[in-house]
Amino acid sequence: MTSPAVIAHRGFAGVAPENTVGAALAATEREETAMLEVDVQPAACGTPVVIHDERLEGTGDRDGHALTDASGLVWETPLEELRRTRVLGTDETVPTLAEFLEAVPETVGVNVELKTPGTTDLRFAESLPAAERDERRDVWAPFVDRVCETCADFDGELLFSSFCEGALAALREIDSRYAAAALVWDDLEAGLEVAERYDCEAIHPPRNAIAGTALAGTEYAGFGSAEPAVDVLERARAEGRAVNVWTVTDWRQYRDLAAAGVDGIIADYPGLGSFSSES
Repeated sequence: MTSPAVIAHRGFAGVAPENTVGAALAATEREETAMLEVDVQPAACGTPVVIHDERLEGTGDRDGHALTDASGLVWETPLEELRRTRVLGTDETVPTLAEFLEAVPETVGVNVELKTPGTTDLRFAESLPAAERDERRDVWAPFVDRVCETCADFDGELLFSSFCEGALAALREIDSRYAAAALVWDDLEAGLEVAERYDCEAIHPPRNAIAGTALAGTEYAGFGSAEPAVDVLERARAEGRAVNVWTVTDWRQYRDLAAAGVDGIIADYPGLGSFSSES
């Protein structure tokens, strides 16, 4: 069985307040952590901040818990107000990307997910027709430029990912030295097309999109109960791309995906590889 790289989803969101400096520091203390995965979007002034939901009061997959003690759209909220918010009832606040990177040791990589440039019109998880690509790239370009500028002084490994083709197009135009990954939702062919179009170093499918595993055919992330029609691992290997799978929540999922040979596992919890070997 391979030993995939462990990527701490939002800083191991299952055991720490997600996307915070405190979560990042706790995750980096674990020997298994190869990389942190975080979400970025702009504050009202355009400064990149580390937060997942578009709205500060978002509940998402948190069992009804509000993400912060504030409300409103992140990109309409002044930076100083964001800095005063508290995440999931803790003393941790919403950090700027610069503050986050400054706190992270450069021995641990960072997967920066480009979440939104400050709009709800995202063309989420689509492979765009040629006539629309330049427009979507231009929507993302000012924010991606700010993100790249912020990351310039970080000497650790950086990987940029997004569900949005426009974000990857902007990244390739602004600074092609950075590694990129196409995030997949409910359409494997679309994800593979986008990864090929921008010569992405990686592709990030959901955990149930790896053919031949116990997870394949289970409902998750827009996929139904049918076995995946595309062998994304085989295709990615043939094209020289890494496959990092999201989001793994228990050791059985980890074991099955590791046995399948994925390169990285984006996990909510640490220690999932401890019991991953077949008995």
